[in-house]
Amino acid sequence: MQDAISPERKESLNELSHAQRERLAFIDFSLQYFGQVTRQDLIARFATGLAASTRDFTLYKQFVPNNLILDQTTKHYRRQAGFTPLFRHNPETILHSLSRGFGDGLSGQITPSEHCFNAVGLIQPDADIIAGIMRAIHNGQVINADYVSLTSGQSIREMVPHAIVNNGHRWHVRAYDPASASFRDFVCTRFVNVTVNGRDRMEKECPEHDSAWQQTVTLELVAHPNLDNPKAVMLDYSMQNGQKSVTTRAALAAYLLRYWQVDCSDGHRIEGQGCQLALANREVLDEIESAHLAPGVTRR
Repeated sequence: MQDAISPERKESLNELSHAQRERLAFIDFSLQYFGQVTRQDLIARFATGLAASTRDFTLYKQFVPNNLILDQTTKHYRRQAGFTPLFRHNPETILHSLSRGFGDGLSGQITPSEHCFNAVGLIQPDADIIAGIMRAIHNGQVINADYVSLTSGQSIREMVPHAIVNNGHRWHVRAYDPASASFRDFVCTRFVNVTVNGRDRMEKECPEHDSAWQQTVTLELVAHPNLDNPKAVMLDYSMQNGQKSVTTRAALAAYLLRYWQVDCSDGHRIEGQGCQLALANREVLDEIESAHLAPGVTRR
């Protein structure tokens, strides 16, 4: 991480112990990505006492006094509109940290790893965009997104995000899209700006109603029949009885099949394209959202 303060304050920050810096970084991270933090969050994370956590918040305010305000009713420290991060975090590191559960124990009983799923990152989204989206997810907010679509160009569109996921090539936001009245995936790097809409989220826009997200499917993977030595692939994937079963969300299954280049064609006809795996239970494609993205499947 890199500090986002003046050289004088940076020098003062560097004089703190590593443990103190870690606690301040947690406060900073929580405000930036969840919009709130409590003393109990700090105590749960670092096993400190109430008095010690109070001192940490006081110290944090000495460095960036306009970043937070204490809600006396709920005892939550809330992120202020003029928030300036005390620490700068690498966007890819942020996403991987969120997907591993950094921030578990935050008030509101929401586990970050329920909202952020990791695979392999190739493109770095903007940290401020990710922060805005994560706060909206954590607080169940509707956002106005300045978004650039590959087909329709740049426009302001309303959406209700509920998860961030890596499809193996890039990070996506899973959100309800009022314009199409459906849950869709939006590429993180195509967001230009994100602001809170202000209206309440409707029941149909909640993740519980995202059927493809809630449904799981099981993919039965086998070594591709065109391989000369299929046993090598069976060993690669620890197959049992020549097969590997993978259970995943229906909304993510096509991404997995594409990332691992699983031949999903009828009769497994793909040749010479690096397909070492084949889908044995092709009937599952009828349950998979965007199944046409999988190798060998035509749009349905």
